[in-house]
Amino acid sequence: MNAIVTLLPERALEQAAAADEAQAQGLPLGPLHGLPTAHKDLQTTRGIRTTFGSTIFKDFIPGHDSLLVERVRAAGAILLGKTNTPEFGAGSQTYNEVFGATLNPFDRTKTCGGSSGGAAVALATNMLPIADGTDLGGSLRNPAGFCNVVGLRPSPDRVPVRPVLAASPMGVEGPMARTADDLAFYFSAMADFDPRFEQKLERSFKGVRIAWWKDLGGIPVERVVRDKTNGQRRVFEALGCIVEEAEPDFSGADEAFRTMRFWSTSVRMGAWVGQYPGQLKDTLLWEIEQGIRLRRKDLIDAEMKYVGLQHSMRTFLIDYDYFVLPVSQVLPFDVTQPYPSEIEGVGLETYIDWMKSCYYISTTQSPAISVPIGFVNKLPIGIQIVGRRGDDWGLLQLARAFETATT
Repeated sequence: MNAIVTLLPERALEQAAAADEAQAQGLPLGPLHGLPTAHKDLQTTRGIRTTFGSTIFKDFIPGHDSLLVERVRAAGAILLGKTNTPEFGAGSQTYNEVFGATLNPFDRTKTCGGSSGGAAVALATNMLPIADGTDLGGSLRNPAGFCNVVGLRPSPDRVPVRPVLAASPMGVEGPMARTADDLAFYFSAMADFDPRFEQKLERSFKGVRIAWWKDLGGIPVERVVRDKTNGQRRVFEALGCIVEEAEPDFSGADEAFRTMRFWSTSVRMGAWVGQYPGQLKDTLLWEIEQGIRLRRKDLIDAEMKYVGLQHSMRTFLIDYDYFVLPVSQVLPFDVTQPYPSEIEGVGLETYIDWMKSCYYISTTQSPAISVPIGFVNKLPIGIQIVGRRGDDWGLLQLARAFETATT
C-alpha cells in the first residue's frame, strides 16, 4: 500500500521490550503506553530519516524531534516509522518522487487523498491504531474521507506546532483514527490539557441546532457526493437535532486562502528554486511564482478577508451549534491522475480547486472533523462536521453520536 515508507522494526521491538519491562516493574505508564504509531513524514524525528516527500531531503536525518513527536513518545507510544505524504505536504494526492504513490485500500487504482494519505491508509488497513497528520487545506479531512477513517482538524493552537514548518497561520496538526473514541483518546495525549478530555463522549443532542449546507457559494460537487451527503440529514434529525438549510458567507475565501498559501510557499521555498533546480514539482513552482508576484496590498486584502471569514463563522455559529457539509467535492479518483481537472462539467483552474469544501473551512479557523458515511460505487465517502472554535470536545461528541447511529 506504500503507507509506511520508513519502517523501523528493530527499534520498535526494542521499545516494546522496554515497555513490557516498565509495566512489569510497576513504573508510571503514559496514556499511550505500548501503542504503535507512525508519524507523518513532515514531522522531524531525531535520528530517523525525514524526507518531507522531497528528493532534496531524501537522505536527511534530523538531530531533533518536533514537539508532537516528543509528546507522543513521552506518552508511551512505540514508533514504527514514517507515513507517506506528497512533496512538502502540497496537494491532496499522496505521491512523491522519493517513495511513489500511496494506494487507496478499497481500490488500489484510486488515490487515498492527502496530504496525510499514508496515515489514513495505515489506519484503514489496521497497520496502526492511531496516527497523526497536518491540515492546511484539508489534509487531515480529505484522506480520512477517502479511506473510511476519522480525521480531526483541531482549533488553532490546540496542538502546539514546533518547529513551525509553514508560515501560514491556517496550518494545524491533529489526530486520525478508525473511530471517534480512538481519535478523542489520541487527541487528549497530543493536545494541551483540557479537563473535558476526562469526560465521556456520550451526550444528548436533542434540540441542538445544525446548519445544513446548500451550495457553498455555487462550487461544483459531484452529484453522487451531494446525494450521499444529503442522505445523512435524517441521521442528525433522528438524534434529535433541529436541522435547517443555512450556511455562512464564504465570500473572499478563495482570495484569502490562495494568497496566504502562495505567500507561505514562496517564503519557505522561494530560494530553493535556484538552489535545487529541477527538484521541486511543477505545482509548487507555480505556487512559488504566484507568491513572488504578490504585492503588499494583496497580503493586506487577504488578511482582512481572512479575519472577516473568522468573524462570519463565529457570528453564524451563534444561532447554530454545528455546520455540516461534504468533506470533498469528488470521490477518490485515479491514482495516476495528479488532481481533478473538472467536476460535473465545470473546469477547474488550479490543482487545489477540488478542495474548496475543505479549505473554505480552514479560512474560518473552526475545528472540523471527517466521519465515514459509507460507500458510493464501492469507494469510501465522509461527511464534514464543523464546530465552534475552541469546542473541539463538543465536535468529537457529535461525531461519536453520528458514528454510533450509523454503525
